[in-house]
Amino acid sequence: MIRRLNDNNIDAVMQIWKEENIKAHNFIPKEYWEEKFNYVKSILPSAEIYVYIDKNTIEGFIGINNNYIEGIFIKEINQNKGIGTVLLEKVKQLKPKLILNVYEKNKKAIKFYEKNGFKIIKENTDKETNEKEYTMIWEKTKIKNYST
Repeated sequence: MIRRLNDNNIDAVMQIWKEENIKAHNFIPKEYWEEKFNYVKSILPSAEIYVYIDKNTIEGFIGINNNYIEGIFIKEINQNKGIGTVLLEKVKQLKPKLILNVYEKNKKAIKFYEKNGFKIIKENTDKETNEKEYTMIWEKTKIKNYST
C-alpha cells in the first residue's frame, strides 16, 4: 500500500533515510549524513512524501518538492523487489515532469532511473560533497491525436 506520510511515521522514515544514504553513498563520509539528519527531519513535513507499507511497516518512501525528486529510499532487505518502481510510478501519475540529481558514483541509482525513462541532461558538482552528479529528467509523453 502507498499513502502520504503522517507525523507518526517520521522517525521510521528518517531511519530508512539515514541507513540507506550511508549504504548507497559509501564514497561520502558517514558523518555527512549524520550531520544532515536533524535538518532533513525538520524539513520533511514540508515535502510531499509517499510511503510504501507492507504488513503495517514502512519499507520505503519517495520524497518530492514540486517536480523535484529529493530521493527514493528502500530498506536494503527489500531492494530490487519493485518497491522503488511502484513509488516512482505513483508520482509519475501526479506530475507531468520529474527532475532529480544523482551522484555519478551511484551507478545503481543511475541505472534504475534510466530504466524508468529518465535521461541525463546535465553534469555538475555538488558543492557540499564535492562529488560529481548528474541532473536527470523524465517527462510524460504527450499522445498525439491523429484523428481527422
